[in-house]
Amino acid sequence: MSETKDKVWFLREGLFAKYVIALVGLVVFVLAVNGAMEIWISYRGIKTSLTDAMSEKAEATAKRIQQSMSDLERQIGWVTRASSGFKIEDRRADYTQLLRQAPQVSQLSLLSARGFEQLRVNRQTVIEGSNVNFARDLRFTESATRGTAYAVPSFREGQPVTSISLSHSDGQVTVAEIDLRFLQDYLGDTEIGRVGFAYVVDSKGQVLASSAKGPDLAKDLSALPQVAAINGSLLSEGRDVAGHDVLTTVSAVPRLGWYVFFEQPTAQALTPIRDQLVRIALLIALGLVVAIIAGTIMARRMLVPITALRAGARRLGAGDFAHRIEVKTADELEELAGQFNSMASQLAETYSDLEYKVKERTRDLAQSINELKVLEEVGRAVSSSLDLNAVLPTVAARALEITHADAVLIYGHDPANHTFNLTEAIGIDKATEGRHLQIDADNSPLGEAARNGEPIAISDLDAAADHPLRDVVKEAGFHSVLVVPLVDQKGILGSLVVLRRSAGDFSQNLIGLMKTFAHQSVLAMRNARLFTEVDHKSRELETANATVRQQADKLLDWNKSLEERVETQLGEIERIRRLERFLAPQVAQLIASGDGHEGLLDSHRREVTVVFCDLRGFTSFTETTEPEEAMNVLREYHAALGELIFKYEGTLDRYAGDGVMILFNAPIQFEDHVTRAVKMSVEMRDAIGALTEKWRNRGHNLGFGIGIALGYATLGQIGVEQRLEYAAIGSVTNLASRLCDEAKANQIVVSRRVYGMVEQWVEGRAIDDLNLKGFNHPILAAEITSWREEVDNVVDAAARRQKKK
Repeated sequence: MSETKDKVWFLREGLFAKYVIALVGLVVFVLAVNGAMEIWISYRGIKTSLTDAMSEKAEATAKRIQQSMSDLERQIGWVTRASSGFKIEDRRADYTQLLRQAPQVSQLSLLSARGFEQLRVNRQTVIEGSNVNFARDLRFTESATRGTAYAVPSFREGQPVTSISLSHSDGQVTVAEIDLRFLQDYLGDTEIGRVGFAYVVDSKGQVLASSAKGPDLAKDLSALPQVAAINGSLLSEGRDVAGHDVLTTVSAVPRLGWYVFFEQPTAQALTPIRDQLVRIALLIALGLVVAIIAGTIMARRMLVPITALRAGARRLGAGDFAHRIEVKTADELEELAGQFNSMASQLAETYSDLEYKVKERTRDLAQSINELKVLEEVGRAVSSSLDLNAVLPTVAARALEITHADAVLIYGHDPANHTFNLTEAIGIDKATEGRHLQIDADNSPLGEAARNGEPIAISDLDAAADHPLRDVVKEAGFHSVLVVPLVDQKGILGSLVVLRRSAGDFSQNLIGLMKTFAHQSVLAMRNARLFTEVDHKSRELETANATVRQQADKLLDWNKSLEERVETQLGEIERIRRLERFLAPQVAQLIASGDGHEGLLDSHRREVTVVFCDLRGFTSFTETTEPEEAMNVLREYHAALGELIFKYEGTLDRYAGDGVMILFNAPIQFEDHVTRAVKMSVEMRDAIGALTEKWRNRGHNLGFGIGIALGYATLGQIGVEQRLEYAAIGSVTNLASRLCDEAKANQIVVSRRVYGMVEQWVEGRAIDDLNLKGFNHPILAAEITSWREEVDNVVDAAARRQKKK
């Protein structure tokens, strides 16, 4: 019954099953790998051919779009020819003719050199003199800088539009609005194919044109992987708007920043692969049947000899060393059976010696157990006392008991004198011979053992080198010595010396046992010394506590005085903290300190100089860049301005994005507040000029403008108790803001009154009267170009002039 079960197990889980499974697995693996390689090669070939074909179509379409836009640019350029002698009527005639010739152009606008719209012509209406201000429009600013500018596409009533702006020789700008519906003509089914589709997106991923099967117009495809990768490494595979896998190619329209995508569903493109998969599956099934048949035949031929070997191994494992295995196959299995028979003979011989060796090892083990029991008793005895005077005699007595020696000496280490001093002795009279009371550490086995941390055994003192311990021990009648160091991580405590009257070696077991005993003894000695030190420190601590209680009473009196001073200082710090939010630190400290300045923040009227500055092009910059980058630019900008504001002791009125307003002569009055404001503005322009160069290297086109006005304003605190601000109310603040609006990049525009106050220190020029919003009469203004005064600081210059007076 047992043999039948073994045979069934052998067939299901033994070598038989393993051989069959291995052969079947090998055949299936080879066929599967071959099929996988064929499929991969076919897949790569099909994918490459499709991708190349779509890539050629995408490139051709991109070139046609680029050419069409270039043709439109040339046609629009015709109306920007030399403008001298041209009138509005001439421009209107040119624009009307261009609208008839170029159906893609839906509207034309003429902007003056200052950005005001003079003429607008479309297919329905003609508008003259609208004077709409395009001065800060990217279409005007970029065309004025570069000559030609393409606007970012947008959508009007669901249809894509863009614009082309061209600069005239006299500074005027023509803005042509382009209807992009003509892009659909380039994405017809004849160019794309039956199953594919194509579409054009702008730099933001919005669809500008699409084939019949493509995505809807104006749809945002920036989340698709192939569209998201257009600014990095291009992808050959992606997903469509429905989430299906597609093969994709893309070609850029470089000048416009558009991208043409040609795509085909992966499932349709790889249809030939399915037929190849079916053929490979049938081939693997046929190979599987053949492998099972061949594996079964080969495994059965090996079953009989392996079964005999297995049964014989079991009998040998059960202790039947007389059994021999009979296998006649004339191969490695027969040789293996012979090795089993030889092993059985050797086991029979070995087994006869095993009982004797076991008895010997049992005897040695019993002896080791006895030694461990003694060592345990010694450890408990040694550690039972915390009195060093009681610990040392216990250590010596237990050492004598363990070693069965004739005498034991314990030496303590004196690091100051570099000697070992005898502290305890058993079996020898330390009073009879004075020379062994103190041993030099450098010239004795005690010092050597302590340095090495290992015991030193001297089996015969007659043959040992001469040293003080040798003479003392020999005179006392001892002939062999074992020196065991008493050391731990903290240092050397001493040495344990075991003496025997007879010569002879110390066994390694005894030496090892004494090392363990020494470790326990060191622990006990350390504990005893620590207990003594703690007891001594406890007495000192009691004495110190009395002194501390006396000092505590004095500290209570000091604390009362200190609390009053801290409360006063905290009130002053809080006042400074609230003021420093909108004043220079030195001004805030002056007001907070009292000293006659309590009413500086009360409402009052005073003549002030107002400086207003902001960044040119910042609004369009924030619309086209990431918020994190915009915040980084603002931090650098505010940091550069803040340092100069505090340097010239200006009052920071408020931040409003890129706009900053600074007051001078309030709340602290300065006789030279106008010169402070102008000198600060010149330094600001230089500092921000360096920043704009750095920003331009990062792709940001920003400028910096400043406006300065002088006049009377009402000053004081406004807001609620939880949020107070120091503010100036009056037309002078509006004037500074309007002058700032009129300033171009890196320009400082001031009122004529400010210019008259600083004319002797600056290089500047008067500019045309300005018609400013909110003012009923033209404003006299001037431009500050540089500072002439050869001093480092305006405050120092003002002080020098005051001394001359």
